[in-house]
Amino acid sequence: MGDYNVVLLLIVIVVTLMVLAFNLYLLINYQHPDDKNQAWFPKVVVIVGLSVAELSILMLPADIANRHACKHSVYTDACNYTLPMRELWYSVYIVDAVLVFFVVPFSIFYYEADQEKSWLRRACSAISWVVATAIILGILFGVAFVLVGKVDFGVQRLESSAQAYTTDFSLCSAELADPESATTWTMRTSFPEYVIAILTIVGSILFSIFGGVGIASLPLSLIFAYVHRPKTIITRSQYIKEATELGNRAKQIKEAALALQREQRSGSKSRKWKTNVHKVQKELMYLEEDERALEEVYPQGEKADTSWALTVLGYLGGLVFGIIGLLVSVVWVVHIIIYMLITPPLTPFLNWIFIRLDNFWGLLGTVAFAFFCCYLLIAVISGQMHLSLNILFVAIHPMKLNGTYMSSFLFNVELVLICSISVIQFCAKSFAVYAQATVVQEIFGHTLESLRGIKYLFEYNVFQYAFLVCAGLATAHYLTFGCRKKRTRSKFQLE
Repeated sequence: MGDYNVVLLLIVIVVTLMVLAFNLYLLINYQHPDDKNQAWFPKVVVIVGLSVAELSILMLPADIANRHACKHSVYTDACNYTLPMRELWYSVYIVDAVLVFFVVPFSIFYYEADQEKSWLRRACSAISWVVATAIILGILFGVAFVLVGKVDFGVQRLESSAQAYTTDFSLCSAELADPESATTWTMRTSFPEYVIAILTIVGSILFSIFGGVGIASLPLSLIFAYVHRPKTIITRSQYIKEATELGNRAKQIKEAALALQREQRSGSKSRKWKTNVHKVQKELMYLEEDERALEEVYPQGEKADTSWALTVLGYLGGLVFGIIGLLVSVVWVVHIIIYMLITPPLTPFLNWIFIRLDNFWGLLGTVAFAFFCCYLLIAVISGQMHLSLNILFVAIHPMKLNGTYMSSFLFNVELVLICSISVIQFCAKSFAVYAQATVVQEIFGHTLESLRGIKYLFEYNVFQYAFLVCAGLATAHYLTFGCRKKRTRSKFQLE
């Protein structure tokens, strides 16, 4: 067992360093050129926020691996665990809550403030907004905690008089008890656990929508991108024609943006103005996509042939990842239906697969388990991007290579932090057999799903059904519209 503990500690250290390095690489390669060598505080927040969200997801397989260190013990309390998972879970959730409610909102307010103001005035303005928000949320959470911050456990009350010693223990079976002996055991939960529960509910709502859409849009977008890929390089005359059209569209967008700026300075910010701002943002994204597509079909420079070859390989790689993602998405949907929605479950399915993989090699099932959990978090980002381009009231915060502003980074970090807790809860429930006897199962499986007023959302699988409905709608949308080639965009006009 000692060798296992050493290996587990080394894996935790290496994975943490890899996560930090990956997030630093993501920030460097995706940040907009306007943000280089500035906006240092938001950049630190982005790296820390993404790391906390990713490590919180990876803590679930770490919790399971930690339990495996004691699988040969007669009872778990007799074993000294490698990692203090309970303390780690609460620490991560406290840091997550601080980032969600204070640090990330402060960074957004500070970054979006008028750049002509001094850094002190921008900081004071951001702090005032964050403090006001924190006070309102604190009052709401406090009142809700006092009124309904209790857990109701369903228990069976058994009563028996003194009996002579016997070897027949069937009389002690709860199954033989009178049905009327069922009662509810009520106790007050702790405030941190209640805050975690509220965060989980909010995250579950977002996860059901964005995750459900993303689990379909993530693989299908890659597959249809290959279907609509450029087949050949265009001629120079075609390039000039397309570039001229892009220039005209850019001029129209610039004129519309200037008109909206004049309207903003006049103090008029109606719903129509906000709708037009969203339309301009969407049209600008389409323009940038068409510009990149034009550069793909007409590579220039000395390495034009190499550039075209990389473009072809990129679409082939997208097709491979799309097919793999489609298989993973289908497996997830099947698992949700046959294990979570059908009572009793038809089969443990993925739970059984992970257990078999662990029997084959110690941590193989844990690695596969981590992959399925992380896939859900990636699907959330994909779903948010898909909805933002098709629904007007969803803000557009694209993640583009060498073109992502810090405001978009921070928005996506906030989304990932909120949804990461619900992803953990969703995975803990989806893989209850594989994750049994873990600390996270105790937190989410007992306390959260027994909270007064909230437990019915989990008892009736509301979030699972919403997830599947969103996934079905997204699939129907892609199969209906995704198979069509992009048409020439009509002239852009404001309302």
